[in-house]
Amino acid sequence: MKILTVYAHPDPKSFCHAVLQQFTKGLEDAGHTNEVVDLYTIGFNPVLTTRDFANWLPDENAPDVVEKVVKERVFAPDAGLLQRIVAWSKFHNKSPLGVMAMLRKMGPADVREQQHKVADAQALVLISPVWFVGFPAILKGWIKRVFTLGFAFSLTSAGWRGDIEGRIGLLKHEKALIINTTIFNEESYQERGLREAMRRLIDDFCFHYPGIQAVEHEFFYAVNMADKDTLQGYLERAYRLGKEFSQ
Repeated sequence: MKILTVYAHPDPKSFCHAVLQQFTKGLEDAGHTNEVVDLYTIGFNPVLTTRDFANWLPDENAPDVVEKVVKERVFAPDAGLLQRIVAWSKFHNKSPLGVMAMLRKMGPADVREQQHKVADAQALVLISPVWFVGFPAILKGWIKRVFTLGFAFSLTSAGWRGDIEGRIGLLKHEKALIINTTIFNEESYQERGLREAMRRLIDDFCFHYPGIQAVEHEFFYAVNMADKDTLQGYLERAYRLGKEFSQ
C-alpha cells in the first residue's frame, strides 16, 4: 500500500520522533511504501492568507452560490474602473463555473504540492503530540490549507447556507490513522471527555466527513514521565501499527 505520513514535532530527539521511526520500520517490514512529510523540516506555512481564498470557492455542487460570488466579487458593481477592466479582460467570455475554475488555479503552489501527495496516497497517517486537546498549529494549519473545497470536500447550496448535511466527501483513501502522544493519562482522555472531543473534531470532522470511512486513532498516554517499560511498550505498539497496517 502507498502511504503518506504527515509528521509534526519540532524536536528530532523527541519520543514522538521515535514513534515515527518505529512505525515507519513496521511499514517497511510489511512491504508498504511510505512517504513522510515532516512539516517542521520543510517549514510548511500553516497560516491561511488571502492567497488561499482561491481554494475556498464554490463549485458545480452549488451553482447558485457560484453565480452570486461571480456577480458580487468578480464583477462587483462598486469595483473601481481598473478592477472592472481586469475582470472583463480575463473572464468576460467565461461561464460562472469557468470563472471559478480559473480562480481556483491561482491557489498557492505549496498547497498544490501537498494535495498532489495526498491524492497519490492510498492511506493517510498523521503523527504528532497532543497540544491543547488537538494537533500542533503547524499540523492543524496543514489540514486547513490542504483539505480544501473541491479537493477534500464540496458543499451543496444547502451546505453553503449552513446545513452540515450539505457536505460532500471527496477523499477516497482506504484508511486514515492518527497517532498521538499525550501529556495526560488515559483516565483524563477516557473519563473526562478529552478523547471524545478529539474524536469529534479530528476523526469525524477532518476525515470521516471528507469521505474516509476507516479512521483509527491511537494514543500513547502520559509519555513525559513514563517509565522505560511503558515507553518500550509504546514503541513496540508503533511498530505493530505499521507492520499490521493493512490488516
